[in-house]
Amino acid sequence: QVQLVESGGGLVQPGGSLRLSCAASGPIFSIYAMGWYRQAPGKQRELVATVTNDGPTKYADSVKGRFTISRDNAKNTVSLQMNSLKPEDTAVYHCNAYGSTLYVANPKDYWGQGTQVTVSS
Repeated sequence: QVQLVESGGGLVQPGGSLRLSCAASGPIFSIYAMGWYRQAPGKQRELVATVTNDGPTKYADSVKGRFTISRDNAKNTVSLQMNSLKPEDTAVYHCNAYGSTLYVANPKDYWGQGTQVTVSS
């Protein structure tokens, strides 16, 4: 199984910054996209940002201009630089990878355990 491990979460004041990182490992054949999703208490999981292996990125409207996603294809890692953080950004952030393994050609989604981000004074 492909495994994703996140790091970088924590407590930060409004207006502050955090950088999340995620590394994928396991019997990977190809990862086509990686991204970050978040889920706040009582709310549905939502897309934060994604990046494909050829460069295009997508962002939720709520984070455009504040968050930046980047990926190192060679290392199968993805990072999320979060600036100008707001209390509304408080959530568990999950790393996602969309790809195939050495044994199964059809791609599918893989998820990390999640890392808590809390924005509060």
